[in-house]
Amino acid sequence: MEAPPVTVMPVTSGTINMMEYLLQGSVLDQALESLLHRLRGLCDNMEPETFMDHELVYLLKGQQGNPFILRARHSLSHPTVPWHLRYLGQPEVGDKSRHALVRNCLDMATSHSLPDFLNEMGFRMDHEFVANGHIFRRGALKVVVSKLSRVLVPGNTENTERLSLSYLVELSVLAPAGQDTVSEDMRSFAEQLKPLVHLEKIDPSKQRH
Repeated sequence: MEAPPVTVMPVTSGTINMMEYLLQGSVLDQALESLLHRLRGLCDNMEPETFMDHELVYLLKGQQGNPFILRARHSLSHPTVPWHLRYLGQPEVGDKSRHALVRNCLDMATSHSLPDFLNEMGFRMDHEFVANGHIFRRGALKVVVSKLSRVLVPGNTENTERLSLSYLVELSVLAPAGQDTVSEDMRSFAEQLKPLVHLEKIDPSKQRH
């Protein structure tokens, strides 16, 4: 069984309960510097923020239907900051003219005992990975460029293996429901990144849950 599409959003602060508008793509390792150079010219922060996070994906299986999925994430580069719990809803399948995937997003800061709490609630850890990379911002737009690595020994983030020879690139906006005009802004921004990276809307019908 595959979990919903991985979304690599770095650990931040506060609580967010919004709609996430998302486009995703990838760039080969050898093209990374060219993409970062382009983003420095397009975004507000010429020098990107960097991050290294450890994410654990938990499942709670019910009597029927798809399992309930929660994501627990903490920063490896800043281990004293709070953990984060993230829920990503099913992608909306309404307006076909939208340029971006749209789904509910709930993100909250928690204590460091989050994994123990989820285990006590009956959740089972399905898989874990380490994500490290760069964050660029342009107004409300956020661009995250990250390398994903699988954790070879459960809980040991020092023992990892890269998943691919490419970087995941995500363009996202958090906005209240109904703010579909942001997807047009995202489309325009994504056009400026071609041909270095092609950011696309995920087709929910092609995802297995």
